[in-house]
Amino acid sequence: MAMKRAVSSAIRSLASSSVSSTTSLSSPAFARHLHAAGGSKKIVGVFYKANEYASLNPNFVGCVEGALGIREWLESQGHQYIVTDDKEGPDCELEKHIPDLHVLISTPFHPAYVTAERIKKAKNLELLLTAGIGSDHIDLSAAAAAGLTVAEVTGSNVVSVAEDELMRILILVRNFVPGYHQAINGEWNVAGIAHRAYDLEGKTIGTIGAGRIGKLLLQRLKPFNCNLLYHDRLKMDPELEKETGAKYEEDLDALLPKCDVIVINMPLTDKTRGLFDKEKIAKCKKGVLIVNNARGAIMDAQAVADACSSGHIGGYSGDVWFPQPAPKDHPWRHMPNHAMTPHISGTTIDAQLRYAAGVKDMLNRHFRGEDFPAQNYIVKGGQLASQYR
Repeated sequence: MAMKRAVSSAIRSLASSSVSSTTSLSSPAFARHLHAAGGSKKIVGVFYKANEYASLNPNFVGCVEGALGIREWLESQGHQYIVTDDKEGPDCELEKHIPDLHVLISTPFHPAYVTAERIKKAKNLELLLTAGIGSDHIDLSAAAAAGLTVAEVTGSNVVSVAEDELMRILILVRNFVPGYHQAINGEWNVAGIAHRAYDLEGKTIGTIGAGRIGKLLLQRLKPFNCNLLYHDRLKMDPELEKETGAKYEEDLDALLPKCDVIVINMPLTDKTRGLFDKEKIAKCKKGVLIVNNARGAIMDAQAVADACSSGHIGGYSGDVWFPQPAPKDHPWRHMPNHAMTPHISGTTIDAQLRYAAGVKDMLNRHFRGEDFPAQNYIVKGGQLASQYR
């Protein structure tokens, strides 16, 4: 009751002073004012279900059952915390809470697609948080226009993703997957594997995007004595270039035919969506191996499948699809020479603990009216972060 009276008092105070006479008490603008006065918040988290795996690891916090480990903390402060995996369609659980939630926490691994339509319905929405990295499942332009803040836990899973990329490179180069299938099927045909297995040493590896993940990958590839190339809108620090031996390629089309292995490390934006279409893939070396843990929508899905079938792409591996979860008839499930998985690279237990801690920190700052770490902002004050422009 005390909390209810405090909120009512705040509403009356705001209605008579800080809110102009032209501002409706049910308007988004009034909701923003109410936030400034504090009060109980409705927070909704959308994560994947762990089911029987939930109890196997006490640090498994990135699932519905784990709820980022922040339920007790939130509820002890009088906030309402609802967690679900049901995010699709007009009758889903998320849709029921859109009109009156204040904070939505989503994740790239089981993305709740926050469309302009959903943003318009969310009259009380103040904050969109990504538990992890990559907020492209949110209509960022609509969020900016609505005056919302969008933030993610920058750096929380970059080590996890870079390590996974290195693993996938080796899996493709050594033609590992057919060997694994032979083992479980009781077969023994060395030639069926060896005819397209190579050493990594001496190969040319190019990362398209050299941000936090791309730089870590280059550092991890250095001991393999590869020829390392990178393409990005910005050059790396000269000291890091010297450390890794990586050479900058300003022209993407000039980089592609030089690479035995291409790793996609760029964000999904309007400019990169569908970038790797039939024409772009044709510029790559025949038999190129591609690793993509960035975003599935950067690739033209059918063009990739066709190139794998023709042999122009010698192998494709990644954990990102579009949409997610991927439908059963997605062409990548059945194309030859692939090593695809569900979206797992950035949701190791170590990464979950980091992004759960980051979400808690930003919620705490939000409740206090404090700024987040600057690198975490994706939309702030109506402006998109530079990588999304």
